[in-house]
Amino acid sequence: MGAQLRVYKRRIRSVTATKKITKAMEMIAASRIVKAQRQVAASTPYASELTRAVTAVATGSTTKHALTTEVDSPVRAAVLLVTSDRGLAGGYSSNAIKAADRLSERLRAEGKEVVTYIIGRKGVAYYGFRERPVAESWTGFTDSPTYADAKRVAGPLIEAVQRETAEGGVDELHIVFTEFVSMMTQSPVEKRLLPLSLEKAEEAEETKGKILPLFDFEPSAEDVLDALLPRYVESRIYNALLQSAASEHAARRRAMKSATDNAGELIKSLSRLANAARQAEITQEISEIVGGSSALADANAGSD
Repeated sequence: MGAQLRVYKRRIRSVTATKKITKAMEMIAASRIVKAQRQVAASTPYASELTRAVTAVATGSTTKHALTTEVDSPVRAAVLLVTSDRGLAGGYSSNAIKAADRLSERLRAEGKEVVTYIIGRKGVAYYGFRERPVAESWTGFTDSPTYADAKRVAGPLIEAVQRETAEGGVDELHIVFTEFVSMMTQSPVEKRLLPLSLEKAEEAEETKGKILPLFDFEPSAEDVLDALLPRYVESRIYNALLQSAASEHAARRRAMKSATDNAGELIKSLSRLANAARQAEITQEISEIVGGSSALADANAGSD
């Protein structure tokens, strides 16, 4: 019985130490969510207004540009997948990877070759383990991205869009990331960045009750679109990175809270088992004392 009680106590100490770690990680993730939410709220208006400006330029001119002109028969599409660098965030990365897989299957069904770009060690490890080709990857900044990180990611993607498909370029650019809806809800989404869907943008403006103004372009609409192209892609990627960072922190906080609660329940269960083992040990000791006393009394009576 003593050995069993020691095993329970050792397990209780181990689970208690684990509970302290998960509780600390939960508090850290909760503190980072607030900052991430503020960054998302600050970047979203800029990205939306930049998209509106691009839409205005595109609808106000007849210039064919990679930013707004769809290819008649697209043959290659780039998919940018945003995952996390660290684990312990529940199904955050796996859900984004599944969404990217569904998008890739749909694009291949349409007869397009898929070129994959990945952000985050979890996505890189997933594709590397399955020996899937990855055009380029970036790691080390998923939990706290900056605009410089988004600019570094956008560079190769813009080059691929501007390059001819015969030389390894792409006709479309898609992004898969986790959208932060609330503290309890984070949804993996996929969006097409290029070419920009002017119909959807115009519908969004009409829904808001706004009318796009007319513009005169100086020196030309094509030069304006050339200048807006990198800004548009960078801002959209940056907003997606911030959304994903907030979602990652929220998912990690929820996972760590669940782990902390489970550790507390396990400690209660082990404590009950330890108490039962200790009570059984005490009962056995009392029985042995009583039995020994009775045997001694019987021996003394026999000698008399």
